[in-house]
Amino acid sequence: MKKLFDEVKIGNLSVKNRFVRTATWENMTQDGKMNPRLFDLYEDLAKGEVGLIITGYANIVEEEQPNAGMFGIYNDSFVQGYSELCKRVHRYNSKIILQVAYGGTKTKYNVGARKIFAPSDVAELSTGTLGTPMTKKDINYIIKAFGQAARRSKDAGFDGIEIHAAHTYLINQFLSPYYNQRKDEYGGSLENRMRFLVEIYNAMRNETDSDYPILVKLTASDFFDGGLTFEETRRISKKMEEIGINAIEVSGNIHGKGESLIGHEFEGYKIQDEAYFGRFAEIISEELKIPVITVGGIKTYETADKILNSSNISMFGLSRPLLTEPNLIKRWKDGDRKKVKCVRCSKCRTSEGNYCVIFNK
Repeated sequence: MKKLFDEVKIGNLSVKNRFVRTATWENMTQDGKMNPRLFDLYEDLAKGEVGLIITGYANIVEEEQPNAGMFGIYNDSFVQGYSELCKRVHRYNSKIILQVAYGGTKTKYNVGARKIFAPSDVAELSTGTLGTPMTKKDINYIIKAFGQAARRSKDAGFDGIEIHAAHTYLINQFLSPYYNQRKDEYGGSLENRMRFLVEIYNAMRNETDSDYPILVKLTASDFFDGGLTFEETRRISKKMEEIGINAIEVSGNIHGKGESLIGHEFEGYKIQDEAYFGRFAEIISEELKIPVITVGGIKTYETADKILNSSNISMFGLSRPLLTEPNLIKRWKDGDRKKVKCVRCSKCRTSEGNYCVIFNK
């Protein structure tokens, strides 16, 4: 019988348990760099026995920032602060991975004051933001920036790096037939729509080494007609394993409306009350040999344990519950298995930073 506190491997990286703090936008930095408040936040997660911590997303080019207060990784000046972060996390035998992203048109931040790239001239559905369709020169510029971000991640001491290819950010838009209307080698067939992501991975691998863990976060589906389908995500996942990705996190494009979609069916699969995307992740895990991480709506130890022992899912991601209780995993490890305190009210985004306003006033 598998246990949630078993050690798990991501490539050659050993993680002490199956719990992941998935990338969470903290909105706590003015310049993209570490500060005392962020050091304390991440140290608390490590003290709280989180096996693998994935950072809030970091922008890879200086001119592209989809949200205020996010991390940066667009030049070498970030390495020193992140080196200190990694040292603090490693003191508690937790592992830490840097998430990197190009947000694109999934933003309302500083729109009009900057150029925002997109695969095509198609507005993002939730924001209405239009981007500038990318030339091949633009594509190569962003691919190179992802590669350099991976080099900096390794130099800083991060245990790996995660590509954010979900949530209608730029890479997700290249994958989606709704957003990607291109007629060149980056559009049309799924193989062509995957090309941008594959080339980003190759650039990152070339800037690190064959053993450096590279993960990818994918959306299970765009969850609307004409968008990326789950069947396509299954094919993308297989391609990612084939080229050398070390683990896949399965998420979705339902920010802020997860509860409203519970019970709804997409392509014959339901959004669940706990582990929203659990069924999608389970199917992908059955088709791959690399670890699959499920994230979204996990409320109880028992649910994670049941999924672990009835599927090939390897790891379980939490975000909002760890804003409420950074010591949650330690609490569960020590035998207090009560469900998470987080009530999923989504009030944790504030102008002073993203934190639980109910339990951590």
